[in-house]
Amino acid sequence: MILRKLLSGILGLAGILGVNAFEYAPSNVSASIALKVPGNMAVHYPLILNKLSNGNFDYQLVSNHKLPVLLYQNITGEGQTKQISLWMVALEDVYFNFGEQVKSDARHDDCLFYMPGFWYRRNLRSPKEAPSFHTSDSWLVREDRLSTPMTTIFDEKNKKSISVTRIAEFEDEALTTHKEGEVILSGKTSIGYTGFENVSGTATLSFGYPYKEAPKSYIRKLTLAPSVEAYQFLKKGETLTLTWEIHETTADDFSDCVKQAWEYSYDLYKPTPVETPYTDEIIKEVLSNFFVESYVDDTPTKYYSGVELRTATCENLDVAEVGFVGRTLLNAFNALEYGEGKQRADLVKNANSIFDSYLQHGFSEAGFFNEVVHYKRNFVEKNHSIRRQSEGVYAVLYYLNYEKQHGRKHPEWEKRLKTMLDAFLKLQNPDGSFPRKFKDDFSLVDKSGGSTPSATLPLVMGYKYFKDKRYLEAAKRSVGYLEKELISKADYFSSTLDANCEDKEASLYASTAAYYLALATKGQERAHYAELAKKAAYFALSWYYTWDVPFAKGQMLGDIGLKTRGWGNVSVENNHIDVFIFDFADVLHWLSKEFNEPRFTAFSEVISSSMRQLLPHEGHLCGIAKKGFYPEVVQHTNWDYGKNGKGYYNDIFAPGWVVASLWELLSPGRAENFLK
Repeated sequence: MILRKLLSGILGLAGILGVNAFEYAPSNVSASIALKVPGNMAVHYPLILNKLSNGNFDYQLVSNHKLPVLLYQNITGEGQTKQISLWMVALEDVYFNFGEQVKSDARHDDCLFYMPGFWYRRNLRSPKEAPSFHTSDSWLVREDRLSTPMTTIFDEKNKKSISVTRIAEFEDEALTTHKEGEVILSGKTSIGYTGFENVSGTATLSFGYPYKEAPKSYIRKLTLAPSVEAYQFLKKGETLTLTWEIHETTADDFSDCVKQAWEYSYDLYKPTPVETPYTDEIIKEVLSNFFVESYVDDTPTKYYSGVELRTATCENLDVAEVGFVGRTLLNAFNALEYGEGKQRADLVKNANSIFDSYLQHGFSEAGFFNEVVHYKRNFVEKNHSIRRQSEGVYAVLYYLNYEKQHGRKHPEWEKRLKTMLDAFLKLQNPDGSFPRKFKDDFSLVDKSGGSTPSATLPLVMGYKYFKDKRYLEAAKRSVGYLEKELISKADYFSSTLDANCEDKEASLYASTAAYYLALATKGQERAHYAELAKKAAYFALSWYYTWDVPFAKGQMLGDIGLKTRGWGNVSVENNHIDVFIFDFADVLHWLSKEFNEPRFTAFSEVISSSMRQLLPHEGHLCGIAKKGFYPEVVQHTNWDYGKNGKGYYNDIFAPGWVVASLWELLSPGRAENFLK
């Protein structure tokens, strides 16, 4: 026993020493500066770190060549966290790009990598046309791609992590005339770069200023482009100070690494709510105009036109979509509930007509929703998705529960939903997963289980509404699959239907699914599902911005003052921010109380406040043609969905799901009230 305790103490001490083993020294740090004379290719100069024995700085960075800049560095802090502060003064007018590399003590092949909202593990769920290990094992990216300008290396073998995070005011951005090669900035930028590189087999943190991207830049969906290296102008006599923070810790696994990294970045940046004049009531009043102007009633199924609209006109189109980006049925429920509360007969009439028409004309022969219908083209999507089907059932269950509370019964709808939920039981695989896409005859189109958590919600609700334990058991099996294949492996993928990659919605849906089951169970089961919800929540949170990305003058989002903190990046493939939240805010508030974690509630308030900013109304249309048609594809970095780029929206958008998401954010407690 004594020997065991002694060995345990030695191992524990080794772990502590391992965490604090990093020392900033020339043996594991390298730096370089690239200088560019306009009209000429840049020249790259390796820098030598000369230790200074006295004075104001720890190191002077010098080259074998005479440079037109002086470079000094200080290293402060002790133990797990150290700050690197670089001081640069120009002896002549100069265009520069500075970079630094810090080697970890881990083999690159033993490591997983994390860049919040962009890179998870090795991005192997993403195709080779997007940033991933399929293309390279070393990546540098501009900081505004990331929800926190941080890179973390997790040594999976030795359970250690090391990260670098930029500390700055982030106030400036500059336009450029080119997006690849060597680019001279038109003004001052605050955006640098961060990333990881394989340096002779050692996992290495790389960071610098201004930005560069290598080996490829990522300019639009599934489009890698040549690398870019930006050059900042520094006038003779001017000085510049840059600061990064290196942080080390131990972590049990990649999930623990992400959890600790999010807590650390939240504490470092301390994001606060964004002040806006929009109360919940004001927002709902403005958004309700979407229910009025998008309503289409000259088709067999009435619907809200919320898909494939043009931002310039917001004119209604022929596309009716049940879930995903259309969310017609959830919008109909929201319009009904709001319309009755506000005595808006027009909203009530239209919402009821949508439910009535879908009951009559909205189903396939096998009893699934016709998910997407293009009326003018006479096209009905034959491939079903578990996500859209689930979102449709979810909306109708809220509708039926509301109607029942008001003394109105809909036995035909109940019969339809029972048929659909029974079909879900048939679709469910032995491992608890659901196929992503399938046909009316139950044959599979996409067997991937990434969308499984979307089915959990209506199954739990169906159990409560119909008092059928089969649905609860199916929900438990689905979360059993999530626990085994997604949550325990920290591998959240392919929940969204327009990408095959690591994405926010997979972790958000997984956390929400476990939350629903926690609400529907008791005792140890409830505690277990609560733990799963919390574990997945950190991954969902990691996609949300803790900082405000700077925009250049002339980029609309900057000109109207958008603060990006609280907005969520979408996926590796789709590198823009949006307001996807739905009832995840409720999950965060609940988890905050369950686990006494004030960060969850505090950051939920940041999300809620920030997502109000682009509310389009008279005098504040934010680049949208109609009041209440809230924007969707908000392009915050050097990436576009096809049009316009940073600081603007794509020209095509889907306000249907956006309105539904914001409405749920502003309707707290729905799940708890339904399931209590």
